[in-house]
Amino acid sequence: MSVKQISVFIENKKGKLAEATRYIADNNVNMKALSIADTQDFGILRIICEDPKAAEEALKEGGFITTVTDVLAVAISDKPGSLAAILEVLAEANIVVEYTYAFLSAKAGAYMIFRVDDNQSAAAALAGAGIKTANQEDLF
Repeated sequence: MSVKQISVFIENKKGKLAEATRYIADNNVNMKALSIADTQDFGILRIICEDPKAAEEALKEGGFITTVTDVLAVAISDKPGSLAAILEVLAEANIVVEYTYAFLSAKAGAYMIFRVDDNQSAAAALAGAGIKTANQEDLF
């Protein structure tokens, strides 16, 4: 199970983040999570949203460079060691975690998004440890 994440190349200039999110909003797409990693000149905006295809099309119409990536979403409990337990399962399965970020959810409390080197193996390892991954519909 995986979810679609939109990555957007975005200049580190005043108003560019507002512009990107406005294109998404004007196309009536609800964002669930957002993460941004930046350098001095540009950033990579990562978005989990209800309708990834519509968001991607809106951003492309606005002149933004985008890619869509499958990532894993895992419901995580609000207690010490929850993240460590997930990461330990992935490490034991020789899964490389490229990055991760979290967002709150009224449905599950919180989800962690994981970009890993092998989604299928990671999902299988997590399932083997009794940890469920979510799909796009689960998040919304």
